[in-house]
Amino acid sequence: MKSWRPGKVAMADAVRAGVPPVISYNEEVIKKFTIAAMFWAIVAFSLGVYIATELCWPDFNLGPAFLNFGRLRPVHTSVAVFAFGGNALFASSFFVVQRTCRARLAGPDALHDFIFWGYQFFIVMAGLSYGLGFSRGQEYSEPEWNITLWLVLVWVLYAGVFIGTLMKRAEPHIYVANWFFIAFILTVAVLVLVNNAAVPISPFAAKSYVIYSGVQNAMVQWWYGHNAVGFFLTAGFLGIMYYFIPKQANRPVYSYRLSVLHYWSLIFLYIWAGPHHLHYTSLPDWTQTLGMAFSIMLWMPSWGGMINGLMTLSGAWDKLRTDPALRFSVTAVGFYGMSTFEGPVMAIRQVNSLSHYTDWTVGHVHSGALGWMAFISFGAIYYMVPALWKRSGLYSTRLVAWHYWIATLGIVFYITALWVAGIMQGLMWRAYDKFGFLQYSFAESVSAVHPYYVIRMIGGLLFLTGGLIMCYNLIQTVRSPSTERREAGLPAGFAVAGE
Repeated sequence: MKSWRPGKVAMADAVRAGVPPVISYNEEVIKKFTIAAMFWAIVAFSLGVYIATELCWPDFNLGPAFLNFGRLRPVHTSVAVFAFGGNALFASSFFVVQRTCRARLAGPDALHDFIFWGYQFFIVMAGLSYGLGFSRGQEYSEPEWNITLWLVLVWVLYAGVFIGTLMKRAEPHIYVANWFFIAFILTVAVLVLVNNAAVPISPFAAKSYVIYSGVQNAMVQWWYGHNAVGFFLTAGFLGIMYYFIPKQANRPVYSYRLSVLHYWSLIFLYIWAGPHHLHYTSLPDWTQTLGMAFSIMLWMPSWGGMINGLMTLSGAWDKLRTDPALRFSVTAVGFYGMSTFEGPVMAIRQVNSLSHYTDWTVGHVHSGALGWMAFISFGAIYYMVPALWKRSGLYSTRLVAWHYWIATLGIVFYITALWVAGIMQGLMWRAYDKFGFLQYSFAESVSAVHPYYVIRMIGGLLFLTGGLIMCYNLIQTVRSPSTERREAGLPAGFAVAGE
């Protein structure tokens, strides 16, 4: 029966003939997103080290206002998540969807380039907005309404290209990684539109007024905040996990049924968990309890995904000794499991009373951001760069190993220091003397955690060092004669299907 999907008949004929089909992919835009991801990674890690230094020694806050902690903190967060993480997701999603669909990206190449440059423009303008003090100043600082509208335009085009590629696919099935990318793309669009709803004072002014107030505003803020973690930092990067770990290990996904169960349960449960950030507030108790209950239920799909990722290495565990890039991906899954265990524990009201507003929360967030998001991105980028630039392999696997151990040590320094600091803060803030008065002042709790802030800064510096080693390795991979081109007979942008 003739298929409606373009190219499917020719693809089937080539497979039957025993000849791997050669497809023209748009790899140039993926290269650009990959380069941008590494550039913004170094910017994010450098800013993180600097603001950690400002917390250790406040004298570093002296100078222009845009160099103070209050301005740079949202810049660091946004650059790490949306610039580094976002570009890694753009690159990997475009890489994966073309290969799993055996189809070129939908739309003209000029559209793909517009998405790339449009997203970089958004990142720069949002960063300037924060640095110059023009953000809306809510719990999650957002850029002004006009910058948000630009992001909406870019995101709609991105969704159109990704879904359009799925519609023209030559493969009958949609691979599970693409389902996670779809959830990431569509849900983030809804989150941004709802959270950033505002009334501008003028079409020619950046200032606007939010349409929510009071506890409703807090609820929307944390509905957005937690689901940005759930769908941007979890669902999107699970799409990376489900493609790159099987490719790196050269093994099929351990259980495709488990991956489908993981997908549907995760996207249903995550959307309800946001209220656990608002325990002991004026939010109704039933809403707080709902968020706590759904957070605890998230253990099941999260650990199901972790088990699926780790068990994919069944029969291929020896590859961890010879493939340092695979170590990044597998360790990332381990951090994913640890973070998704710790998160529901911290959502329990009694634990939350100790942990919330302390550096324990900061340590938890960074165990996920550095250990899960960054490590799974590193593993994917180490895989993509030789494939995109048609190199025989990475310039130096030893440098990858150095990067792995230095970055892992940095994460351990970082999160253990903040775990100790956070629990210490929580205990000091609730300690009473025999007369019923607070035993410690807030200033005393700040002084007590200073050594742990220094350790945190050292951990961030180690992580930055690992990132710089990675950049050098990737540059040498592309430029060094020792990584000779493979498949030299193929024109640029062409690849054997399934590579």
